[in-house]
Amino acid sequence: MREFYILFFTVFLLSSSLAEETFLSLKKNKVNVRYGPSFDSDIKYIYNKINLPVKQIDKKENFRRIIDFKNNSGWIHISQLKKNSSVIAKKEIILFANPTLFSKPVALIKKGKLLIIEKCQKKWCQIVSDTYEGWIINKDIWGSY
Repeated sequence: MREFYILFFTVFLLSSSLAEETFLSLKKNKVNVRYGPSFDSDIKYIYNKINLPVKQIDKKENFRRIIDFKNNSGWIHISQLKKNSSVIAKKEIILFANPTLFSKPVALIKKGKLLIIEKCQKKWCQIVSDTYEGWIINKDIWGSY
């Protein structure tokens, strides 16, 4: 019986820590990132990019600890975050007209390009950029599972 409780507790801890990690996006064009989870904590740096995807790795009260595409990390108040709606291209990728490799290529997306997600399927995400709309393979993007 003791082993059951240890196993149950271990599984609970692992599942709760995995549930902490999720992708979010910046809600505003100017977002302060702090050293700690408090308005009294000093500002570490400032993001100037609305919709930038960030990965939540921890939370404390109304603050979320995040990490970005370049592995910068810090704390952001929840009022500055929203449900994720964007991704970043991890490398140069081809944007296709439909969710298949046999589809017509629409554009070549540069590494680091911010893209807005319309919807995702099993292996593909439909995105829009400034000038294009189409489908990309989701293993080539950062900001979505």
